[in-house]
Amino acid sequence: MRLLLDTHVLLWSVLAPDKLSPPAAAVLEDPANELWLSPVTSWEICLLAERGRIAIHSASPEEWLRGVLARVPVKEASLNHEVALRSRTVDLEHQDPADRFIAATALVYDLILLTTDERLLRSAHVRTMRV
Repeated sequence: MRLLLDTHVLLWSVLAPDKLSPPAAAVLEDPANELWLSPVTSWEICLLAERGRIAIHSASPEEWLRGVLARVPVKEASLNHEVALRSRTVDLEHQDPADRFIAATALVYDLILLTTDERLLRSAHVRTMRV
């Protein structure tokens, strides 16, 4: 499977793996699966750390995230014009820009979005998998 990790999925897999369901943990650990990450997730993690909503024990969120990206085998799903355009037409019930970009990324790159977000899970067109 080709999986796009939502922000909380990446955070939980690194900071609190016990929050992942056993099936989700198995999917993440299966070497046959491709794990993808949007740059929007990096941006969102930096914001969460700057606002004190997550605790990262490192000199900076950027330094911590660079270390995670060096250890976790993820492919980058680049933010491009097609993702930006699709973010405006993706069928979500809200306008949260990060969610819209992540959902559009899943569509453009033909990925299954691994998420905990109920609003994303309710999308009729984005293929999702609940964590």
